[in-house]
Amino acid sequence: MKDVYIAKCDSYEPSTVWSAMEELLVSSGLLDFVKPDMTVGIKANLVSFLKPEAAGTTHPEVLNALAKLITDKGAKVIIGDSPGGLYTSAYVNRVYTATGMKTLIREGVELNSDYGQTSAEFEEASVLKTFQYTSWLDRCDAIINFCKLKSHGMMGMSAAVKNMFGVIPGTMKPEYHFRFSNHEDFARMIVDLNEYFKPNLCICDAVIGMEGNGPTAGTPRHIGGILASKSPYKLDLVCAEIIGLDVKQIPTVMASAERGLTPLSTDEITIEGDLESLKISDFKNIEVHNSLLFKGGGSPLENFYGNIVKNFLSAKPKLKPSECVGCEECKRICPANAITMKDRKPQINRKLCIRCFCCQEFCPKGALKVKRPAVAKLLNK
Repeated sequence: MKDVYIAKCDSYEPSTVWSAMEELLVSSGLLDFVKPDMTVGIKANLVSFLKPEAAGTTHPEVLNALAKLITDKGAKVIIGDSPGGLYTSAYVNRVYTATGMKTLIREGVELNSDYGQTSAEFEEASVLKTFQYTSWLDRCDAIINFCKLKSHGMMGMSAAVKNMFGVIPGTMKPEYHFRFSNHEDFARMIVDLNEYFKPNLCICDAVIGMEGNGPTAGTPRHIGGILASKSPYKLDLVCAEIIGLDVKQIPTVMASAERGLTPLSTDEITIEGDLESLKISDFKNIEVHNSLLFKGGGSPLENFYGNIVKNFLSAKPKLKPSECVGCEECKRICPANAITMKDRKPQINRKLCIRCFCCQEFCPKGALKVKRPAVAKLLNK
């Protein structure tokens, strides 16, 4: 079996998607683990109230094809996620409606309606020894992680590994951002989640991805493929190459590599399919420069250097006032309480800001952007 499989898929037209999903999953044997009477949980990316055409969530057409392939095997399907907000029936059902998920309900397929939370202990974790997760996953005999390929303010890229952060209940997400405010520890925490749940399969919707001010307010970008792998880490490695993002710019890739879960080059893995045809040379990525900080500790000189990098070279959230409507969502969601409002515009206290980019991610108008300092741009040149 190959490490990563790629199928061309140029649009979300149902017959095109179906052909691509059959090619990707049936002949490869990637769905051989599905047995009659199993319950398979599909952990989608349903981050917010985004329509499918916004390219911020897993498209309902690819989810529909996957659900049919599974139910044809006699198994049941639950599709779920915990968006960035209240983890309640009213809130999540609004997300289901906005993202087109309601069209998927049929015999053998349900949208998660269990909003309970389960406590977990994970002694083998790097940093996440205890945590809370969404209880619906306990009903599943197997988990499929179905992500969306997007740029991401904090982690550089959102794909398979980052998608598992959605197992944390929505209102708890800011708490975890504050608990793991160091970007490297936050990445290690997400890898811990992947290692705890160990999805049976990871699939990436890269038919149309999101570039620019991702993961919710960016611009749709046609990529033209669907990818699958047993390993979320190797899948992310290929995704990074597709969008032309240096893996050293992706803390989750570096965190998985330091644990021996993935190499740092696609030359060291096996790929089935045409990777070259999906590569985009001018994909608008967010360069976070976290790789310069990626160390678990060091000498006083190294730590001093790291602080300089953090203060002067790291990206920061910055407001574009003309796009702000003064809704105060950024203030509400900020885990560090670093935002106050003045004249109906957010003011960010840089001493308190932990650069989690929650404000940028969940701003409903996309008014908060990822800003790289001029000195960082100059050094990059």
